[in-house]
Amino acid sequence: MADGKSSKKTAIFAVNGYLNRIMTYNQLFENIKSCGSFLCVGLDTDPELIPVHFLAETNRLLLFNMEIIDATAPYCVAYKLNTAFYEAEGTVGIDQMLMTVRYIRKKYPEKLIIADAKRGDIGNTAERYAKAYFDTFDFDAITLNPYMGSDSVRPFLDHDGKWSIILALTSNKSSEEFETFGEAPNMPNAFNESLYGTVIEKAKFWGSRDNTMFVVGATKADSLKKIRKYCPDHFLLVPGVGAQGGSLEEVANAGLNSHCGLLVNSSRGIIYASRDEKFASAAGKAAAEMAKQMKILMKRI
Repeated sequence: MADGKSSKKTAIFAVNGYLNRIMTYNQLFENIKSCGSFLCVGLDTDPELIPVHFLAETNRLLLFNMEIIDATAPYCVAYKLNTAFYEAEGTVGIDQMLMTVRYIRKKYPEKLIIADAKRGDIGNTAERYAKAYFDTFDFDAITLNPYMGSDSVRPFLDHDGKWSIILALTSNKSSEEFETFGEAPNMPNAFNESLYGTVIEKAKFWGSRDNTMFVVGATKADSLKKIRKYCPDHFLLVPGVGAQGGSLEEVANAGLNSHCGLLVNSSRGIIYASRDEKFASAAGKAAAEMAKQMKILMKRI
């Protein structure tokens, strides 16, 4: 049964207002230096994986997130919410996603909040998606699929102070079916370059380093040096370190720039470090360990 204290705490953050704010490239770098970490914690909150004592709670995703956030906040600069895990629960899940954003806004306003939604439509639809995630839901950034070209990204870039994080080279095995097309000598394309390289070369001019990032999977560390030639100054969001097998040191060796230029995301390796009642403490320890490694790696900047 939900206790009265938990229900009251949930209600507070369901109704409290919050201030929209802008985070520039330089401000993000200052936050990274201040924290000593470029860690992004992924809140891929799956009701089938959270500790069983939450299952009787109406707002179980939110309550789990709140404890994870409090435990990991000292060690990260960003949170990434994979929207599918909330949408799958219907309106109750979406409400908890929004309350999670508000909780971070209120307690940790310096954190960058990313919607991992991978939107990619055009025209009025893209404009409404941008309004939904930036104005209504109050995210700082959103992941985008650029397959339909600049029309699918520009409506998001029209929102000052918000970030468009464009898919470039992802970690999944089947990414090779499209993303690396043209890279091998026997697979040329019209630009004499890989598809992911073409995406970065074109998309970096749609916006600027102040509002555009690219997604590069941690398991593709060998390609990071090449990607840095395409976009030496932009931030890269790098998922896949930890549970998916990516190496933090390899990513840092290839991807760090003079302003850090990396947000390395870990989801399952942190939030599910333990599934018992000490899950939050375990998550904090896992985040602290990654942050410790990152602080050492940042000395190279």
